Amino acid sequence: MNFRAIGAIYKFEMARTARTILQSIVSPVVSTSLYFVVFGAAIGSRITQVEGVSYGTFIVPGLVMLSVLTQSIANASFGIYFPKFVGTIYEILSAPISYFEIVLGYVGAAATKSIVLGLIILATAGLFVPLHIHHPFWMLTFLVLTAVTFSLFGFIIGIWADGFEKLQMIPMLIVTPLTFLGGSFYSVNMLPSGWRTITLLNPVVYLISGFRWSFYEIADVSVAVSIGMTLSFLVICMIAVAWIFKTGYRLKN
Repeated sequence: MNFRAIGAIYKFEMARTARTILQSIVSPVVSTSLYFVVFGAAIGSRITQVEGVSYGTFIVPGLVMLSVLTQSIANASFGIYFPKFVGTIYEILSAPISYFEIVLGYVGAAATKSIVLGLIILATAGLFVPLHIHHPFWMLTFLVLTAVTFSLFGFIIGIWADGFEKLQMIPMLIVTPLTFLGGSFYSVNMLPSGWRTITLLNPVVYLISGFRWSFYEIADVSVAVSIGMTLSFLVICMIAVAWIFKTGYRLKN
């Protein structure tokens, strides 16, 4: 294992966050705080409680997941796309470092930034509403699994994209709508039976449900199913990344 090479990629990506801290940290925290204030004030005045939890407290896990999902994809996709854009990707590919170590460096940095951001948002939410985390271990487990999984997904998007527009296309048109429709601001159990069945086809539901369970012990689906869905998506992303490096898809041409 070439730890020096992994550390070089990891430190470079983390240093980029320090140089763009307003965009990487401050902006997502402010945006999430605005979501919290707007939704908490507008909807919270009409819906006082959801399954025994105050509405403002109920939406906190969904807001954290919303930020972690989007930022994991954005950090990882830009991290690998920019070397392609400027041509330095060939230096990385020709260096004495394996594909696994390349992925470990980029995805590890992207996941770290997303986890730190998620914890900052969680601490910020604690200034607005009282938080009670019943299962801290599972909360961190879901947070780490989600960050790593969607960082891998972002890594795939960064390799697939051949322009800056495509970096934003899938997160904006697919991931963000799925997150909003995945129970971030409401319980799936509040929906009519027909819509509930359709909503359960949304994979983001299982991520948010499991993460919310770790806080309040309430969930839209079984916790075991949530973990299984998260791990399944992680395995799919790992298989896709392995295929990309095996075939050289959009890397060697």
